[in-house]
Amino acid sequence: MAFRVSDIDETQAPLLDHLIELRTRLLRAFLAFAVAFGVCFYFAGDVFSFLVRPLTQAFPEGEGRLIYTKLYEAFFVEVKVALFAAFFVSFPVIANQLWAFVAPGLYVKEKKAFLPFLIATPVLFTLGAAMAYYVVMPTAFHFFLGFQGSTGGLKLEALPGTGDYLSLVMQFILAFGISFLLPVLLMLLNRAGIITRAQTVSARRYAIVGIFVVAAIATPPDVISQLLLAIPLMLLFEGTLVLMWLAEKRDAREKAEAEEAESPAEQGL
Repeated sequence: MAFRVSDIDETQAPLLDHLIELRTRLLRAFLAFAVAFGVCFYFAGDVFSFLVRPLTQAFPEGEGRLIYTKLYEAFFVEVKVALFAAFFVSFPVIANQLWAFVAPGLYVKEKKAFLPFLIATPVLFTLGAAMAYYVVMPTAFHFFLGFQGSTGGLKLEALPGTGDYLSLVMQFILAFGISFLLPVLLMLLNRAGIITRAQTVSARRYAIVGIFVVAAIATPPDVISQLLLAIPLMLLFEGTLVLMWLAEKRDAREKAEAEEAESPAEQGL
């Protein structure tokens, strides 16, 4: 069977339309990020002041300071702050553009199945970031500053650099925010049929070891920070098992109801 040139052009047209739409969506997402970066860079000082607050409160009143040892360090810290804040500010627009590109290819049932995960993702990330900022960082900073004093007749004083401090804060926020997405990952795998609740329960011991490994890698090398991440992750893991049990029970009930609805129809035939 010979193919005509017109047939090839017709098969390429949908692909070109998708590529053009993808380019449009990416340009809109980039534009949103660029505008957010401009606004956040203007308020970078205020944003950094907010991020510094846990360290300020950890120091004794009237003490503590941040330093920078390179002339350009303070400027690039504000750039990083603006980039960091711009991503969170523009994320709703970026996510909306990605969803608008993917959604037309999904069935109505698939869209409804994805909706809870789309809602849960920013909520869980925000909860993790909030825990890092309001609980973990103040606790860790009090612990770290507890080593100030004198040793060998010399004063031991903490003089954190602006760049190092910002990197530490970003590490805390991203580590806790991303780690709190564990239930979303497990539920997606479960709904996709890749893992079952029984398999997850049988792998609990390995999951706990993995959680502590992730906590050791994602947080500074102190036991307190690692425990403050590992314990909530274990609770989220156990909570996800409960959600899997409820979801599987609901699916079994819906399947039974569907079979009961089909039985009278078959008997009528």
